[in-house]
Amino acid sequence: MIKIFTQETLLRYVYNELPADEQRDVEQALLHDSELAATCADLLLAQSSLDGLRTAPSARTTETILQYSRTFPQLK
Repeated sequence: MIKIFTQETLLRYVYNELPADEQRDVEQALLHDSELAATCADLLLAQSSLDGLRTAPSARTTETILQYSRTFPQLK
């Protein structure tokens, strides 16, 4: 039986969010479908790239925001 996996299913697989039975189905499909495996590899690469991105503002950005906030009158 041929199963069709959506992009959402592959994303859930990459992020380990699938139930065990669905995960096994995807893994079996990856072994036999080179196009699906290539798509999954692309998603894994994207995940790796995204995980490496900075998630906090730079010190310069933070300082600029703080300087701007000091231009407003203080409430008492």
